Amino acid sequence: MIALSLAEIAEAIGGELRIAGTDTAGTVVDGTVDTDSRTMGPRSIFVAKPGAETDGHRFVGAAVDAGAALAIVEHAVDVEVSQIVVADAVVALGALAREVVRRVREKGDLKIIGITGSNGKTTTKNFLARILSDEGETVAPVKSFNNEVGAPVTMLRVTETTRFLVSEFGAAAPGSIAHLAGLVEPDVAVVLMVGMAHAGGFGGIEETAKAKSELVAAARTSGTAVLNVDDARVAAMRDLAESRGMRVVGFGQSPVAEVRAHDIEVSASGTRCVIESAGRSIPLDLRVLGAHHITNALAAIAAAGVLGVSAEDAVARLETVEIAERWRMQPLGSERVRIINDAYNASPDSMAAALRTLAQITGPDERTVAVLGAMSELGESAGEEHDRIGLLAVRLNIRRIVVVGPEARRLYLSAVGEGSWDSEAVHLPDQDAAFEYLRSELRDGDRVLVKSSNSVGLRHLGDRLGELFS
Repeated sequence: MIALSLAEIAEAIGGELRIAGTDTAGTVVDGTVDTDSRTMGPRSIFVAKPGAETDGHRFVGAAVDAGAALAIVEHAVDVEVSQIVVADAVVALGALAREVVRRVREKGDLKIIGITGSNGKTTTKNFLARILSDEGETVAPVKSFNNEVGAPVTMLRVTETTRFLVSEFGAAAPGSIAHLAGLVEPDVAVVLMVGMAHAGGFGGIEETAKAKSELVAAARTSGTAVLNVDDARVAAMRDLAESRGMRVVGFGQSPVAEVRAHDIEVSASGTRCVIESAGRSIPLDLRVLGAHHITNALAAIAAAGVLGVSAEDAVARLETVEIAERWRMQPLGSERVRIINDAYNASPDSMAAALRTLAQITGPDERTVAVLGAMSELGESAGEEHDRIGLLAVRLNIRRIVVVGPEARRLYLSAVGEGSWDSEAVHLPDQDAAFEYLRSELRDGDRVLVKSSNSVGLRHLGDRLGELFS
């Protein structure tokens, strides 16, 4: 974080400053800001966030032992450290992020890019950060830090020398993206897609679309909306952007896209296509598996172009990326038995894309095996969407369908009903049972997809299988 005095921080977050030891109101801190006491270092700020399972106030002492010089708390604690008492620690975290970004923006040439969408946010964030990092100091979230805590924590990593802040915005509820993006007012607003992910929490896909459009509404009026023109709901956000005076850049496979891909080829070693941008044709050889990642690459190339990076340079940098992120289409195992661990998250769209990729990269003498768990947060659509994935797996001729956990049983029943019987589809109660089954079932030439929502935890099963067959 940039250097701020205790008094400046207290003013920014509207809290009561209680000075300890030899500190004064002018004492400066400039270290890490986080809700995790384990990340503290010299002159850090620990935000004591109450939680459902534990209370951050219990860890103020540990944070101070690790180097924290200030605690933001909701009630004073009996620890020898300066404290700022606030009504809501998470709200205070966001307020501090807003102030820090405002100061950096005023003094330098910081550009802020916001990314949202039902799928692909983290991959696109990683792609764009890779492109921009060669242009100057770039701050981007680790993992999927895109909520009311993770997004401000990322914002607070900017310094006076930061040129680009890439923020990923998830939507826990209507208004979430408006709040998070409103902290920084992005110069570039990237909307990837509107799908069924989290639709249960919004009351349907149209409400999900409204939530995603909050990013466009929160961006600077002098900024640019980078929109997926292949998604009708995203493309419709052009009207909102133009009504605010924003520039619009479209990406996709549609002929109307300013940044377009065609001739897409998927193989076990990656994904190839040709990028069309500003009248130029540029081959892209992406090491990341899956045709759906071309959409993410297009978004990153388009956003980088808005910031002055040529498509040729963007493509060259993307070609150095080996995986999108751990547990996202991550190749494990060996040529003998290849494991694709894509179980960090799952929605109907990403599940379908992963199954299609599995079918595309498997040769005629190899066997497809899909290890599937439940998709979360689909609300009333859950049964229908699990049915749809079961049907798709059979129609793609996936040779072994291994369904794990009681929440995914309907997917199994759908596959059986579509004609996947005689042990072609099995239902197992948990990860351990699935591991034991797969240990004996998998054979040379198998190509195995492991896919589920994060809450199901099949990513750990994928890791175990990858180690077993490495």
